[in-house]
Amino acid sequence: MGTPLTTTVNILDKDYRVSCPEAEQDNLMKAARHLDRCMRDIRGRGKVIGIERIAIMAALNIAHEMLLSGHQCSAEQRETQQHINVLLKRLDRALQEAHPTT
Repeated sequence: MGTPLTTTVNILDKDYRVSCPEAEQDNLMKAARHLDRCMRDIRGRGKVIGIERIAIMAALNIAHEMLLSGHQCSAEQRETQQHINVLLKRLDRALQEAHPTT
């Protein structure tokens, strides 16, 4: 898949360093921009307070979008979902590192 490189993504005006194979960096940046737009939209509505709650709502919205798009579980789509899951886990780790729980 390629050697992992550290890439910085910006979500809600905060930088997060994420390890990602070079071949996947473009997808990571697109995913980060999509997540940032979703989180800004949720925050802008003012009904959800707190970065973690905004992130959860954005993740639920993105998952809902995926379900509505009528994805069939072909081998190619399963691979894409696996990549998304890996990227979400990396973003979760970056969020946890930036905001450790006490």
